[in-house]
Amino acid sequence: MKTFFASESVSEGHPDKVCDQISDAVLDAVLSKDPRGRVACESLATRGLILVAGEITTKCYVEIPKIVRNVVKEIGYDDPAMGFDGDTCGVVTAIQEQSPDIALGVDTGGAGDQGLMFGLAVNETEELMPMPIMLAHGLVKRLSDVRKEKILRYLRPDGKSQVTVEYENGKPKRVDAVIIGAHHNESVKTEQLREDIKKLVIDQVIPKEMVDKGTKIFINGTGRFEIGGPVSDTGVTGRKIIVDTYGGYAHHGGGAFSGKDPTKVDRSASYMARYIAKNIVKAGIASICEVQLSYCIGIAEPVSVNVNTFGTAQVDEKKISKVIRELFKLTPRGIIEELNLLRPIYTKTAAYGHFGREEEGFTWENTDKAKELKKILK
Repeated sequence: MKTFFASESVSEGHPDKVCDQISDAVLDAVLSKDPRGRVACESLATRGLILVAGEITTKCYVEIPKIVRNVVKEIGYDDPAMGFDGDTCGVVTAIQEQSPDIALGVDTGGAGDQGLMFGLAVNETEELMPMPIMLAHGLVKRLSDVRKEKILRYLRPDGKSQVTVEYENGKPKRVDAVIIGAHHNESVKTEQLREDIKKLVIDQVIPKEMVDKGTKIFINGTGRFEIGGPVSDTGVTGRKIIVDTYGGYAHHGGGAFSGKDPTKVDRSASYMARYIAKNIVKAGIASICEVQLSYCIGIAEPVSVNVNTFGTAQVDEKKISKVIRELFKLTPRGIIEELNLLRPIYTKTAAYGHFGREEEGFTWENTDKAKELKKILK
C-alpha cells in the first residue's frame, strides 16, 4: 500500500524562529549566571520592532536588549537594506516575576502546569526520526550554510522547506516532492536562483536513490522572495511547534518549548518522552514508539504514562509502560537531573529541530538505556 507524508521546516531567519532564538537566548543568559532561575520568555518580532515579555525570577541581571540585538545580527539581519536589522530595530521589554501560585508547586519539585507531552522514535533514519522532517531540516540548514559561507551571496536569512515522502507498506520508498522558499536580494534572476538551489542545496541533501523522474521540485513558487523576515510577517515565540518536533508525524500536546526553563514540563517532559522512545527503538523492542506523559500542576509524578508502538512491539505495551516508570526518572526534578538540563544549552535547539540532533548538549538523544531495556524486556 502506498501512502504519502509531508513535513515542513523553516530557517533560522524565519520570523517565528527569530523569536524562538531570542527567547532561548534570554533563557541561556539567565541559566549561565543563575541555574535555578525561572524563565518563561515570549518574543514578538515585526517591522522595526522586537517585544520581549514574560515572567522571569532570578538573582542575576541580564541585558535583554543587547541579547536581542546580538541574536538578530548573528542570524544574518545585519543590513538595513533588508528592512530589518539588529542595530536599528527597536527593543521593548515587559518582564515580571513568576506567579507565586505556580511557585508553590514548582518549589516542592512538582510540575509547573498540567499538560501532556509526546515523544517519538522510528527506525526510518539513522537518527531514529521520521524521514520527511529530517530532510526538511536538512534543506533549510543547508540553505543557511550556503548563505553564511557566502557561496550564494544573494541569499537572505528567511526560508522554508517542505518534503513529501512516498511510503510503501510503511517504509520510505522515494521522495515525491520538494519545496523550497529562499529569501534573496533584488540582484538575482529567478532562473539563476532556481538552478543554484537545485544544485547546491537540494542535490546535497536529498539522497540520490530517493529521487526519480517523478519527483516534483518547486523553488520559490511565486518567482520572487525579496521581502522576508519580520518585514513580511510578524513572528511569535512558540508558533512552530510541529517544526520543532516530528513534522506532524506524531501527536503533539500543544505546549511550545522555547523560552521555558526546564521546570516547565512542556519542554523537559517532551525531551524525556523522546529519550524514552528513542531508547526503546534503539533496543529493538519496537520499530516505532510514541510515549505520552501527562502531569498535574504541583504533582511530581506523571498522572499517566502511555506507550504506543503501533503493533510493532515484541512485548506487551503495558509491561513497557511499567518498566519505563521503574527505569526512568519522570518527576520534573528527576528529568532535570537525568538529562542535565540546568545549563545554557537552549539557543541552538531553537532552529532546525529539537530532536534528531546528536550534538553536544542534546542529552535526550542519548541511547544509554537501550542495553538495559533490551535485557529487561527481551
